[in-house]
Amino acid sequence: MNALVALCHFCELHGPRTLFCTEALHPPSPSPSQHGVRVRIFNPPPSTPISTPFPPQGCRSLPASHPGFVSIDDETGIRFLSHQHPRQSQLFSVVRQACVRSLSCEVCPGREGPIFFGDEQHGFVFSHTFFIKDSLARGFQRWYSIVMVAMDRIYLINSWPFLLRHLRLTIQSLQSTALKVFDNEQGVCPQRAVRMNSVFSPAVYPHQRSGSAARSLTSLTQHPNLWASLHSSFSWLLKACGSRLTEKLLEGAPTEDTLVLKERQTEQEEEISCWEGGEGVSSRLQLNRLERELGDFPCDKGQGVEFPGPHFRSLRHLRLVLGAPEFRQLVWHVLMGNQVIWRGADPGLIQSAFTVLKALLPVGCVRLIPYSAQYEEAYRCNFLGLSPDVTIPAHVSSSEFSVLVDVANTEKSCQYSAVSEDDIASMYQFINSSANVQPTDKGPTLLNKLEVALSNENLSVEVVSHCLLCLKEEWMKSGVSKQNVFKYF
Repeated sequence: MNALVALCHFCELHGPRTLFCTEALHPPSPSPSQHGVRVRIFNPPPSTPISTPFPPQGCRSLPASHPGFVSIDDETGIRFLSHQHPRQSQLFSVVRQACVRSLSCEVCPGREGPIFFGDEQHGFVFSHTFFIKDSLARGFQRWYSIVMVAMDRIYLINSWPFLLRHLRLTIQSLQSTALKVFDNEQGVCPQRAVRMNSVFSPAVYPHQRSGSAARSLTSLTQHPNLWASLHSSFSWLLKACGSRLTEKLLEGAPTEDTLVLKERQTEQEEEISCWEGGEGVSSRLQLNRLERELGDFPCDKGQGVEFPGPHFRSLRHLRLVLGAPEFRQLVWHVLMGNQVIWRGADPGLIQSAFTVLKALLPVGCVRLIPYSAQYEEAYRCNFLGLSPDVTIPAHVSSSEFSVLVDVANTEKSCQYSAVSEDDIASMYQFINSSANVQPTDKGPTLLNKLEVALSNENLSVEVVSHCLLCLKEEWMKSGVSKQNVFKYF
């Protein structure tokens, strides 16, 4: 990934400063200095001692004489270089501007947390600001930020959840280590009481604490191998962020349903990862509670269960069994977003009907309860299967925004072994009922086009399926509202 990670600090004396920077050099590239500290990372990263011949300062990480750190990815040959500033002058200007903006004007509410900013000229920045405890600092804390700078805006935005999750781990590690040092120093000499009893002088304020106003991050955390550890973390972050998204050759653009399913999968994986990443009993309890809530939600419950008996194979088969007028009325309600209720004793037949009917709608518009022993409101599902003894509430049966299909068994259904599975019409009686009084003969454009395709016997079921897919894509990409798409001729 063509990006750069930097740790920035707001100094009380000098303002925003870049403390530590890690960049990736793709092969072929100039050989790094043989005097650099070579750290083989990724399985797992070893720590490398650092010698600091000069006293630590708040605005410096490595002394000028330090050669920096070099890590080599054996798989790709990419070299990760870390020093206080980037080696290239152009990158120095970009990182400097990102540092100033992340610690001045581009901050989120509360001054702690992630934010995204940038432009095509100076690059795009993912920034996460945070505080580190310091018993000698103004307000007992210092302000830092970790920024990732890249020219690819889309890639950086798509990596937001990944970056946020892993940067927070690094930040929390720094904060917890610094908090222990802070508590120890406060236990020895509480600074709040000292400041309350001292005389304040604005002219000499930065020097009133024995010249210790600009303490280094190494001093705040008491971590002897801090910069080597940050180098390993930043190098891994650049490597992992560059390999988590890969390009795939597709035959044409992905459909809207494919994009929705992919987003759902990504959200579920990230949510599960966040819950599993938590520590302690409370996190496990919250995860169990989330699983219970998802399990109690009735939508999509029962899907994937195969039932024996006759099934609807396609929309054309359903239209043949119900009859053209009843099929048109049923599909009209599906496309208008009304609740479609099937009531009968055969859950397999009802589920197969929903399987073919839900293909009419985008994936994000389907809320399905295949079979239930009680009525569920329309806001919970738009496809509802009920057992034959369930009573439909009066406000639903009198509503024009729902349709009920009662499936009654005939005498031949009791002799199923002697009747072909395809002869569903002779085994069941289907009765449509709805309070809707609008004529369905001049229905939505999508319905009219679909019926033309279904009535054409020269078109196979596969061709009709592809035709329906094209009609849905045309509908979803039209850029107009559902009311305008479903206009009447």
